[in-house]
Amino acid sequence: MRHARWSKSARGPIGIQPWPANGASQRHRSSKEGTSLTLVCRSRARGNPWSNGRTLDPRFRGDDTGHKCRLVLGRKSWFVCLAALLLAACASPQERSAAPGAEPQRIVSLDYCADQYVLRFAERDAILALSPYAGERFSYMRAEAEGLPTVRPRTADVLALQPDLVVRSFGGGADVVPFLEELGVPVIQIGFPQTIAEVREEVIRIGSALGAGDEARQAAADMDRRLAALPAPPEKRRTALYMTPGGMTSGEGTLVHEILRTAGLANFQDRPGWNTLPLERLAYEHPDVVAAAFYEGVESQAEIWSAARHPVARAQLENRPVVPLEGAWTSCGGWFLIDAIEALSQAAQGERP
Repeated sequence: MRHARWSKSARGPIGIQPWPANGASQRHRSSKEGTSLTLVCRSRARGNPWSNGRTLDPRFRGDDTGHKCRLVLGRKSWFVCLAALLLAACASPQERSAAPGAEPQRIVSLDYCADQYVLRFAERDAILALSPYAGERFSYMRAEAEGLPTVRPRTADVLALQPDLVVRSFGGGADVVPFLEELGVPVIQIGFPQTIAEVREEVIRIGSALGAGDEARQAAADMDRRLAALPAPPEKRRTALYMTPGGMTSGEGTLVHEILRTAGLANFQDRPGWNTLPLERLAYEHPDVVAAAFYEGVESQAEIWSAARHPVARAQLENRPVVPLEGAWTSCGGWFLIDAIEALSQAAQGERP
């Protein structure tokens, strides 16, 4: 699986030091398990906005290099996983998964994007555990997560709970889905929508899969209503630079680009995908507006350097109109991105943020 142990010294979206640029392998051992647990990772370019950052907080993720990891288990860890597997194997099929047509009663969410859908559309009594980040500031449904148990997205920990449904976006690593399904545990895989229309479809699909089809369609209809109420974009669109404390920005082919365009703005970033801030260009050309995301609570990470701390980048925040975007609005693809669109729409019309 992709997650071994979260730590303050963690690097990358999965809590470990990324592989070097030349692709040479590195092994990382969990301090909790001594030499019994080793993560082996490979990097792969895939335009991942959260990759190669300096902390797990998505406000401070770095460039667009993805990472793929596999778990190499030592003797002690094999015993832990074997025990969990035996627990799952000893359970009857009815205990391991919900009966056909029955609503799941033991739902586990593996990451904070999955948390949002589970908290919105699943019955609270049916939620067995959420991810460790369900209550963080960048989690839109953090208030609803209060009081619910959490679990780390590790196979042994998840299987020990004997869930009858697992929901994930990126949590647990790519191999976790076939592994859990092989043991009879159904998995709902949340996609990675790149357009507003795809977000809408995903809301209906995931909500229906969680037994709340009517509420999901209502959420999609609410998105439609709010989008229809937006003012028409001006004939000449103002340019907006999306900016995070991690020094990231976003161009064409991303959901953030769609958010800016839907709000009536033109994206200042002219390179597709996720990239670091274009510092050289910003030295002689400036956006009309800065869309500053994930900046709430940024003072707690003052020791971390990124391109956003360069004087040229900081000048954009000081000298240009800034639209503050809550990290929870753009951290995942969901119905809540409409909040970001509405905030940006005011700036598109020339209104002061």
